[in-house]
Amino acid sequence: MAAHIQILSANDTFHVPHQGPEAGPVALGGELSARLLIDAYSKGIFPWFSNDNMPIYWWSPSPRAILYPDCFHVSKSLKKWLRQHQCTITVDQDFAEVITRCAEPRQGCEVTWITPKIDQAYRTLHDQGFAHSVEVRYENQLIGGIYGVGLGKHFYGESMFSSRTNGSKIAMLALCQILHREDFTFLDCQLMTRHLTSLGAIALPRPDFLNYIEENKKLQEKPTIWNQSEVWRSYNSPWVLNL
Repeated sequence: MAAHIQILSANDTFHVPHQGPEAGPVALGGELSARLLIDAYSKGIFPWFSNDNMPIYWWSPSPRAILYPDCFHVSKSLKKWLRQHQCTITVDQDFAEVITRCAEPRQGCEVTWITPKIDQAYRTLHDQGFAHSVEVRYENQLIGGIYGVGLGKHFYGESMFSSRTNGSKIAMLALCQILHREDFTFLDCQLMTRHLTSLGAIALPRPDFLNYIEENKKLQEKPTIWNQSEVWRSYNSPWVLNL
């Protein structure tokens, strides 16, 4: 069966991307409204593009990289580093700074996919209680962070940054500890990389990923579980990461 790319018009919603391309966008167009972003994530789709003046590209790759919260691999070197450096973890205390730092161009790459419109869209989702950040501080300095979108029992990771050795790994570890404690199914990591594999991520075929999505969508009928603002708020106080 030929791959299908959905062309979005105003007020459209997404099709579940069973027949979408595995290595290309499954939809083009639309807008970065909170409504459409929530609809996208609830169907296993996320935006990824690098120019606000071009149509939005929406993706649902196969295989999909996911990390079960209790399967994060803590290396010996990371354990040693954490024993020697006491890091403080916070949740949603500096979302704006985390996304700003994530948007900074990486070494060897001048282009960032976190465009001004993407930045604003996720700040709106944060204001609505759907997007969250985890911050890592050492000696009162922000050294790492991660942000993403929580829907029901799934967390869709979007980006992370590190300004010091292990900063992003620690942010991801802290996030996984929260997700495990709150019985989340997985952390979506989108695209497989060697780095994610080393942290414990696995590659899931799209049909299996969409089966998870279908189960999670049933939680839309339970607003306090679909948007777990109170759960995330309970982690606002600073805490020290323990293994």
